[in-house]
Order: sequence, then C-alpha cells, then structure tokens
Amino acid sequence: MNIPILYEDNHLLVIEKPINVPVQGDRSGDIDILSALKKDLKRRYQKPGNVYLGLVHRLDRPVGGVMVFAKTSKAASRLSDQLRKGMIERYYLAIVRGVPKKKQGTLRHYLYKNRKKNQVYSVDRKHTEAKAASLDYRLLGKISKKSLLTVRLHTGRSHQIRVQMAAEGFPLYGDQKYGSQINTHGEQIALWAHTLELTHPTTKEKLSFVSKPPRLYPWELWNDTDQVYQTYG
Repeated sequence: MNIPILYEDNHLLVIEKPINVPVQGDRSGDIDILSALKKDLKRRYQKPGNVYLGLVHRLDRPVGGVMVFAKTSKAASRLSDQLRKGMIERYYLAIVRGVPKKKQGTLRHYLYKNRKKNQVYSVDRKHTEAKAASLDYRLLGKISKKSLLTVRLHTGRSHQIRVQMAAEGFPLYGDQKYGSQINTHGEQIALWAHTLELTHPTTKEKLSFVSKPPRLYPWELWNDTDQVYQTYG
C-alpha cells in the first residue's frame, strides 16, 4: 500500500490516508493503515519486536486526507490531551448535493450512534445517548447543483460531517450511508481531511499540514485548487 508521508520525526508521523482503507483492523479483514505503518516503520528502522504507533484520531474508511500518528506513548498522551481540549484544528473539504442558503454558518446537532448498525442519527437533545456536535462551514463554490464547502470541526463525533450535512438537507456527494436517496451506488464520497494544525508534543512548535484531494471527479470541477482549496480561517 502506498501511504504518502507528509512529515516524520522521532515523535510524529503525519501521512495522507488513502481512500477506502480502514484506519484500524475491522471485521472485513482488509489491510489497515495502522498495521501497514507499523510494518513500514519496522522495515525502515530494522526494529526488533513490536513497533509502537499511537492512534490519535480517526477518519472514516471511505475518506482520505491528512492524519497524525504518535511514535511514542508520551507524544500520544500529549496529542490526545490537545484533542480533548480542542487545541487540534481540523479542516475538511466536502462536496454536497444542493446549495446552502447561507454562505457560511455553524451547525449544531445532537447525535446518537447505533453501534450494532454503525449508523449515526440526528436526535433530540433529550435522547439518553445524545452527544452534542458542532461545526463551522463556508461555501467556496457551486457548480451543477453541487457545492464545495470547507468545514471546521469543533467536536469529533463519528460520521459527524456526513450526518450533520444530511440533516440539513445537503448530503455529501457519493455518501451511500446518509444520502442513498440522491447518490448513485458506486460513487466515491467527496469528503477530504484537508488541514491539520497542532502543537508539537515536545518542541511546542505550531505545525500545520495540508493534503489536497485527488484531481478526479467531482473534485476536478474546481480547477483552481490553490485558490479554492483553502482552510476556514
């Protein structure tokens, strides 16, 4: 598996996750990112025994883009603490069906995850298992009843962007789980982890990493990538 490395030092490993690959091993038995990276580290550095690599955050299987892993337990603990405190900024690019009425705004919902079905629902805040979810979005462009958005996460709920957009009537292009009524089977979901900003766990340096989506449909509808593919801030 070809996994592009965006940055690496003794503490961090930042990669561009390929689409349609699970981050961790699951019931499918397919090769996963975490296992593949451990094998690569073991090979490159000729390490004996098990290789440590800490999973800091996740991306859904069909989603590609920038991810950070911790190469030491201390780095994993500090990055996880940053994530809990909202100190790690995550920006995504998403292509949705339709055009939002407001060019930018904040979406707030309460989400419930049915773990047996691996399905997330927007529910009333009084639901016993409801968890608050919020994000900011900005409209970057619209073509052929499709809109390109940049999204900034405030919370990290499972399937959050997909569920919140669908709840607002703008399901993601290609999302078979939360937009099956409008999407065609076989379309690739148009959601990409574009930018990740964090503080280095040991040097305290502010770091920013960017990954651009592939120049394939429907991303190729927006050709001027340097101008269009920008973060929310």
